[in-house]
Amino acid sequence: MVFSSQVFIFYFLPLVLLVYYVLPGNRHLFLLLASYVFYGWWNPWFVPLMLSVTAANYAFGQSIAAPGASRRRKRMALVGSVVASLGTLGFFKYYMFAGHNLNWLLGNLGIAPLTVVEVVLPIGISFYVFQSLSYTIDVYRGESPPVRSFFDFACFVALFPQLIAGPIVRYNTIAAQLVSRAHTWNKFSSGVALFILGLAKKVLLANTIGQVADAVFDAQAPAALDAWLGVTAYAFQIYFDFSGYSDMAIGLGRMFGFHFLENFEHPLIAKSVAGFWRRWHISLGTWFQDYLYIPLGGSRVGKGRLLFNMFVVWTLTGLWHGAAWTYALWGLGFFVLLAVERFTGLGRWMEKSPLGHLYAIGAVVVITVLIRSDSVATAGILYSSMFAISGGGFYNALAGVFLREYGPFLLAGFVCALPIAPRIKSWLRVPDWLYETAAAVALVALMVVSISYVATNSYNPFIYFNF
Repeated sequence: MVFSSQVFIFYFLPLVLLVYYVLPGNRHLFLLLASYVFYGWWNPWFVPLMLSVTAANYAFGQSIAAPGASRRRKRMALVGSVVASLGTLGFFKYYMFAGHNLNWLLGNLGIAPLTVVEVVLPIGISFYVFQSLSYTIDVYRGESPPVRSFFDFACFVALFPQLIAGPIVRYNTIAAQLVSRAHTWNKFSSGVALFILGLAKKVLLANTIGQVADAVFDAQAPAALDAWLGVTAYAFQIYFDFSGYSDMAIGLGRMFGFHFLENFEHPLIAKSVAGFWRRWHISLGTWFQDYLYIPLGGSRVGKGRLLFNMFVVWTLTGLWHGAAWTYALWGLGFFVLLAVERFTGLGRWMEKSPLGHLYAIGAVVVITVLIRSDSVATAGILYSSMFAISGGGFYNALAGVFLREYGPFLLAGFVCALPIAPRIKSWLRVPDWLYETAAAVALVALMVVSISYVATNSYNPFIYFNF
């Protein structure tokens, strides 16, 4: 199930909240069981795999933290954790990709292809593998104490609010909360408000705008204006889909007493590609920074090594999102842009330029074509249409239809992507009581409209299932 489904909103969430707050004492076992039900809803066989990853990393963590453990034993346990975790992720996510590419190479060499067994990609495996791996690394570095019980650790890995699409909750940010956390009305109510905002982003904006993107990407040869409109729509769709899901996850966490770090900070107001990535999917960016980029030497190295470090990080960032050449090229595209910004001063110049916003969003939109396309060839066709190299010319009636039907949603998406509400409050000097009352009324309206949409509409794609 997903957060924007009828089963979750009308049945699963109310029941879990009711039982959670009725139960006395340690509620982690109940949260763990509820999370396994939530995760197993798609495929019950996914649960034993996640439990295996959990048990392995818990055992490796205990070995690292064992009293009197030698430095060699700790290092070997960490290596075991990395190999087991990334080996599991690599098999389920990249085995078929590697096999098909190997067979392509063998075919060109005139060698008989190998048999590639079909492997189902477990939902959310990229997220929970990174989360469980952060535990052993944090314990090895001495940045966090070892978890006190297996059930607490299993709850941390499987906690359903952030299980299938993040944010990637690192152990050192939640270790203390697994021991003790406060349940207050203010925290709960703010969680409900954030969940409603995220749900509205997802079902009212992402789902609606996504229909424009689907129509353009499914077209054989869209006109240039249609192509740009569709790609821009997809950029908005993926932002509202993922940031809306993150908002719902963080809000759900608060309802159960947890505090998760923010995952998005208005990335569409960035004025450089580097600035965009400081605001987009923050939990993934900081994970790669702290666990890969800095151990490689970070930026305190020569230019050649710095380029190498950036290349490794962004290639793996692309492949983390998906096992396809389009994802690898997407990561490499950002590597090139970030390298150019860093070594030419373009990023610093754009941060001060009135053209910065247009440059940053334009660059992101162009690269985003790659992760929406089924193949590199499909992306090439759309790029040809965008830049009027081929396709259906510059303009046709389809763009006008899109704008008439979906223009208000695109405009609403643009407005909602900006931090406007706090600024309006400041500019107009709105009293706190009036602002809070208006916000409460707006939240109730959003909740009613969003739930009505969930109850009556079947179009409800979830982009980050692919990642």
